[in-house]
Amino acid sequence: MGFPIIISMMMQALYNIIDSIFVGQISENATQALNALTLAFPAQMIMVAIAIGTGVGVNALLSLSLGQKDYKKASIVTANAMILALIIYIVYLFFALFLLNFYIKAQTSDPIVSSMVRKYLMICCVLSMGIVYFAVFEKILQATGNALYSTIAQLSGAVINIILDPICIFGIGFIAPMGISGAAIATVIGQVFSAVLGLIFHLKKNKDIKNKLSYYKLDLRIVKAIYSIGLPAIIAQALMSVMTYAMNLILGQIDALAVISYGLYYKIQQFVLFAAFGLRDAITPVLSFNYGAKDNKRVKETIKFGLIYTIIIMLVGLVLVELLADKFALAFSLTGCGRQMFVNAVRIISLSFIFAGLNVSFQGIFQALKGGFESLLISLLRQFVIVLPLAYGFSLIAKENVEKIYLVWASFIIAEFVTFLVALVLMKKIKIKRGI
Repeated sequence: MGFPIIISMMMQALYNIIDSIFVGQISENATQALNALTLAFPAQMIMVAIAIGTGVGVNALLSLSLGQKDYKKASIVTANAMILALIIYIVYLFFALFLLNFYIKAQTSDPIVSSMVRKYLMICCVLSMGIVYFAVFEKILQATGNALYSTIAQLSGAVINIILDPICIFGIGFIAPMGISGAAIATVIGQVFSAVLGLIFHLKKNKDIKNKLSYYKLDLRIVKAIYSIGLPAIIAQALMSVMTYAMNLILGQIDALAVISYGLYYKIQQFVLFAAFGLRDAITPVLSFNYGAKDNKRVKETIKFGLIYTIIIMLVGLVLVELLADKFALAFSLTGCGRQMFVNAVRIISLSFIFAGLNVSFQGIFQALKGGFESLLISLLRQFVIVLPLAYGFSLIAKENVEKIYLVWASFIIAEFVTFLVALVLMKKIKIKRGI
């Protein structure tokens, strides 16, 4: 089950990387287009956070109901998940119609960039039913032991996105070039395709879950149960969005190229780090099961091998990113100062990969050992409390001399390392407290 989850998580990052590669090849205003994608990214991450967090809660509640062989409750939970997905979609629609301009103006005053962000996010929000419903179907399929099918659905959507991106952006035959709007259209079509496949697999594979019309009414007790589990996941994912949004504001005071460099790096980082997220989500239930069974030997083994596998994954990611930094710049069509700034950002920030991966693993370990506060603390430290003040302080130096921007990039290494030290202390305390 672990491998499909890891692949599924990495595919979420792939959508954004593909968009950036093709958008970077737009002949006119390519720099502004890449900047627009970077500024749009935090909003997209919030969308993913709410959808995935809801899915996590649905997954846990559905697994519990199926484990108890309470198929009626499992069916009601699934029906409530469908209703919640619709409500979430309406929230995204509200954001697009009434809050989008405020979001854009807070980050840029460039009229070209503002227009591009507006076009891109309007399409992504108005047609966001794909990302919302797939997040729900993905977790339902995982809860019912069909993780492979959720991965197939997501991979299929990614392939559709790859095929449609150049067609929609640059045009072909009777299809006119649509630029950044085409990138958004290709993305949402891929997401809708994944959602439709997820629905088909759900209907074909989950015969124990009934789709009676009488089940489709909101049950506040079930909603509360879903979000009591899913809210921490939403917060953890949302912190990534808050950090990216804040970094856009900080870097925007230095240079637009700095915003682009960080935004593109972050998408590459996500692809690597999501592998660690997938591994964490795979080992957390195993660790939780063994802890509940009071099998301390298996608990220690799970922690040990989970951390070892994480180090291996992140080390491979670090080596590849360091070696391919120039190739990434070429893929994103970066030139001159923009190319150099991006390569430097990639090579400096990626040095934090191993500590970042271990911190992510510790979050899952703490969750499994009933250390919810400790898990949340790690998220806050690495993505908010340490990195943002450091980055802001260093940005004041870089603002006077842009060559000093390497200090801002170094703030990520410092934040991950300090958080890692805190995680070790917390781990020691939890092991003593839990008698492991």
